[in-house]
Amino acid sequence: MDKVAVLEVSRQVFFVILKTGGPIMAAGLIIGLLIAIFQTLTSIQEMTLTFVPKIIIIFGAVIVFMPFMITSILEFTRSLYDRIAALS
Repeated sequence: MDKVAVLEVSRQVFFVILKTGGPIMAAGLIIGLLIAIFQTLTSIQEMTLTFVPKIIIIFGAVIVFMPFMITSILEFTRSLYDRIAALS
């Protein structure tokens, strides 16, 4: 493999990481912001209030986005295997 091919595979790896992790991170960010706004508006400063809703939302997001994540990873893996087979 030459340098261009290695850089292309590396770019694809980072893109797949963003595609698979992005929705879950976005769900955690949105629920965190909503809880922070709620705590600010109601002056409730309970530190443990953020953990349970975040865990529930992130777990739900993992369940909802799991088919998309698996499909993305499998497509990347197949393309990587095709590149490996083409080297021979």
